[in-house]
Amino acid sequence: MIRSLLVANRAEIARRVFRTCRDLGIATVAVHSDADAGAPHAGEADAAVRLPGDAPADTYLRGDLLVEAALAAGADAVHPGYGFLSEHADFARAVRGAGLVWVGPPPEAMEAMASKTRAKEIMRKAGVPLLDPIDPAEVTAGDLPVLVKAAAGGGGRGMRVVRELDALPAELDSARAEAASAFGDGEIFVEPYMEGARHVEVQVLADIHGTVWTLGTRDCSLQRRHQKVIEEAPAPGLDGELRRTLAESAANAARAIGYEGAGTVEFLVSPAGRAYFLEMNTRLQVEHPVTEEIHGLDLVALQLRIAEGEPLDPEPPAARGHAVEARLYAEDPARDWRPQTGVLHRLEVAGLRVDAGPADGDAIGVHYDPMLAKVVAVAPTRAEAVRRLAHGLERARIHGPVTNRELLVRALRHPEFEAARMDTGFLERHLPELTAAASDDDGAARLAALAAALADAARRPATTTVAGRLGGWRNVPSQPQLRSYRAEPDGTEHEVRYRLTRDGLLAEDFPEVRLLSAEPGWGTEPRRGTEPKPGAEPKPGAGPRPVTGPGPGADPGQAAAPARVVLDVAGVRRTFEVTAYGDRRYVDTPQGCHVFTALPRFPDPTARTEPGSLLAPMPGTVVRVAEVKAGDRVEAGQPLLWLEAMKMEHRVTAPAAGVLTALHATPGHQVEVGALLAVVTVEE
Repeated sequence: MIRSLLVANRAEIARRVFRTCRDLGIATVAVHSDADAGAPHAGEADAAVRLPGDAPADTYLRGDLLVEAALAAGADAVHPGYGFLSEHADFARAVRGAGLVWVGPPPEAMEAMASKTRAKEIMRKAGVPLLDPIDPAEVTAGDLPVLVKAAAGGGGRGMRVVRELDALPAELDSARAEAASAFGDGEIFVEPYMEGARHVEVQVLADIHGTVWTLGTRDCSLQRRHQKVIEEAPAPGLDGELRRTLAESAANAARAIGYEGAGTVEFLVSPAGRAYFLEMNTRLQVEHPVTEEIHGLDLVALQLRIAEGEPLDPEPPAARGHAVEARLYAEDPARDWRPQTGVLHRLEVAGLRVDAGPADGDAIGVHYDPMLAKVVAVAPTRAEAVRRLAHGLERARIHGPVTNRELLVRALRHPEFEAARMDTGFLERHLPELTAAASDDDGAARLAALAAALADAARRPATTTVAGRLGGWRNVPSQPQLRSYRAEPDGTEHEVRYRLTRDGLLAEDFPEVRLLSAEPGWGTEPRRGTEPKPGAEPKPGAGPRPVTGPGPGADPGQAAAPARVVLDVAGVRRTFEVTAYGDRRYVDTPQGCHVFTALPRFPDPTARTEPGSLLAPMPGTVVRVAEVKAGDRVEAGQPLLWLEAMKMEHRVTAPAAGVLTALHATPGHQVEVGALLAVVTVEE
C-alpha cells in the first residue's frame, strides 16, 4: 500500500494528484523550485522539498534531486504528473532503483515509445495503421505539404509544416536546433502533412494482470502551434466502425509494449475517415478530466491502485453525456500567442470544474508553461456542454495577465465548431476572426468605461455620501468630470465626460443612461489560502482583509474591492462590477469583461522609444541569434533572434527593411519585457 506519495511536478497536475491522495488517505510530498516557493502546490502538500534554482533544467528536470527529495521526505512512491520527466525511462528506473513505487508504466514500455520513429516500427509490426515516413533528402514537390517532427519529446516543439520545397532545408535545421535544445535529442523525421485531419485519441488503462481498458475517444483538434487548446469526449461524428478501429488499435498498441497504468494512443483521422497512428503518451494526459467526467472515474486513483497491484474490473464503465475542456493560457493570441506575465489577481469560474495551477495573488513568471487552468463543462449532450463552457468562460472573473479567454469563447461559438466540423487547422484558419478587436457598435465598451469612471468617483471619499452612493452634485454650472481609459489589449481610448446634478447623472453620449447606484468597495489584498473554490460560497471570516487603498500610485498588487455600479440603460437595468488594481480596471458584466488602463491627465513626455528600436516583447532567454551583425542590411520580417519563454520559442524579426545598427542580444542572455534588443535604421 502506498502511504506517502511525492509528485515530481508542479502547479495544476501536482494539485490534481494531491486532491485524489487526500481522498484516499495518502500523505503528500511536493517539490518546488525557488520560483515556486510560494506556489499553491507547495503549500497544499503535507511536506515540501526545495529544489534550488528556477530553471527547469536545474529543478524539475533533475531526476537525482527528485529521488533524493522522496527519500528525505519519507515518501514510498513517486507520481511523475505530465511533462518534465514523466516519460523518461531512466527516471523511472532511478525511482524503482531507490526502492520506491513508480506510478507509471514499466521503463521498457516508456523506452519503446520514447522515440516516435522507433514507436512507428513497433506499431507497424502490431498491425496499427500509420503514415509512412519520407526520407528528408528525397522530399519532392509532389510530397508537399510535409510535417517535420522531432523524434523525441512533444508539446509541439520541433514541429514544422513545410509547404514550399525551398523552405525545407531551413525548417529542418530549425527543427533540429529546437529539438536538441528542448529534449537533448536533435533527431527529426518527415512525414506527409494531412490537410483537414482531426486529432483523435484513446485513453487506455492496463493493469499488471493483463486487463486493458480503452475508455472511448477524445477529440483534440483545436490546437495552436501543435499544442491542444480545446478537447472533448467523446470525439463527435465518428461512425461505429471507426470507433472500433481506434479502440482495437489502441489496445493492440498497449499490449505490444507490455503497458501498465494510464496512457494515451493518439491518431490522425483523415477527412475520409481513416485513422493513422501518431504516437503514444506513456503518462496521464492534460485532458484526462473530460474522460473522467463522462465515465465517472478518477484516473489518478486508478493509476495508484494499478501501481499497488490491484486488478481492473473486466470491463470499464460505459460513457454517459459529453464533456468539453478549454485550456486557459496566459498568452495573447492576437500577438503571435505571446506569453504574458504578471500577477494573477483573481480567477473565479462559477459552476464548472476548474483544475488550476496558480491561485489568486500568484505571480505568473517566465520559467514554465503559460497554462493557468483547465475549465471543464459536462452535460447530457455536446451542444449543452459547449454552451455551458462558453457561458462560464464569458462570465468568469479573470483579473491579471492577458489570456486566451476571448478566443476560447469565440471558438466554442463558431458555427463550424458547433457543427463539429473542426480539424487541426481550425485555429490557424480562423485566427483573424477569433482575435479581431471586438466591435463596439452597441456601445458596450463605452458603457463599461463610464461604469469605471463612476466607480472611481465612488471610491473617492470626497464624492461619497454616508450611504456610499455618489453625491457631491452642484447647484451651479460646472465643468464636466473627465476620465480617460485605454481598452486592453487593443489600445482603443475612451474619454468619459459626465456631471452629477440635482437631476442625476448627465453623461455625454449617454442620453438614455441613468445612475441607479455606485457603491464603493474597500481596499483589499489577497490572503493565501483563504480564496473560496470557484463556484463555492466563501466561508465566514475567510475573505480578504481590509487595507487602505487604492489611491494614486497604489501598489498594483493591492486591489480595491469591487465597486458595484448599477445603470438604467434605456429602461434596462445593467450591473457592473468594477475592480481596480493600481491603474488597471476590470469591469465584469454578465455579457463579459472589459479591461481598461486609467490614463493620466498629462502623459509622460519621456515615455518614448527611438524609431527602429526592437524591444523584447516578453521576458525570456535569448536562445539563438541569426548570423547578422551591426552594419548588415536586413529585410522586413527577417528573423534576428529567438526568445524562449514559458516553454515556447518566439521569433523576433526586423520591424522594417534597413540597416542593423545595433544588436544587444547574445545566446543565454536573460531579458525583461521592453529591453532593447536591436536597432534597425530604416532606409529612406
